[in-house]
Amino acid sequence: MELAYSFAGLVVGFIVGLTGIGGGALMTPILIVVFGIPPITAVSTDLLYAAVTKFGGTISYARKKLVEWRIVLLMLAGSIPGSILTIRYLQSLDGLEQIEHMMNLTLGVSLVLTSFAVFLRNKIRDQAMKWQHSVAATHAKKWRPAVTVVMGFLLGGLVTLSSVGAGALGTALLILLYPRMTMQTIVGTDLVHAVVLTSIAGAGHYQMGSVDMSLLIYLLVGSLPGVFVGSHIGTRLSPKVMQPIMGSILLAIGLRFVLAG
Repeated sequence: MELAYSFAGLVVGFIVGLTGIGGGALMTPILIVVFGIPPITAVSTDLLYAAVTKFGGTISYARKKLVEWRIVLLMLAGSIPGSILTIRYLQSLDGLEQIEHMMNLTLGVSLVLTSFAVFLRNKIRDQAMKWQHSVAATHAKKWRPAVTVVMGFLLGGLVTLSSVGAGALGTALLILLYPRMTMQTIVGTDLVHAVVLTSIAGAGHYQMGSVDMSLLIYLLVGSLPGVFVGSHIGTRLSPKVMQPIMGSILLAIGLRFVLAG
């Protein structure tokens, strides 16, 4: 079984390197559906798994000055309280069955939303570029910091409940709010935010005693080389091919959880 966990980590890491789609969107469903791991353990362990696997990428983006730190702080101003409040809410629930039902449903919704974000990423960017020149967009700029904080708060709750959404959803929302930012800067900014958020959410779950540390180690053993290999191959593949495939997979998995819930 330990070898199977590492193989799952290798496959997910390879896909993450190949497509750039966050590992949580794939790893959590695999742990629940394939290995029969309880949702709360799968989500909790995957949060720390995501924090570790994404950390290396943040260093590269930061060195290249592709991180907007002010926007990161605005997002964290919302997402950290959102995550802490969600953890406290989970701790207040009585039965494990109630927690797992909520997590399954939230996971399904998060995956469906993430699939839409993957499908529509280019269209969202094109539309946002058109809107930025409108009169309404000019007036809305003064509200943008507040909207960024609210966006962070919602992401904080969603990610803490499902371990999904910090990547693709965060990127899509940043494209809408900050269309003048380059795509590399949007990815770098979202990545730094995701690492901090998943670390804090994972620490909260660890305090609840729901993180399986041995499972985490086996997943990382496989995923780190998988990300390395996938990233080298991914540079040669067109996003126009990979995005619809990944979007379809995430939509199918998400609907499975929503209908089961």
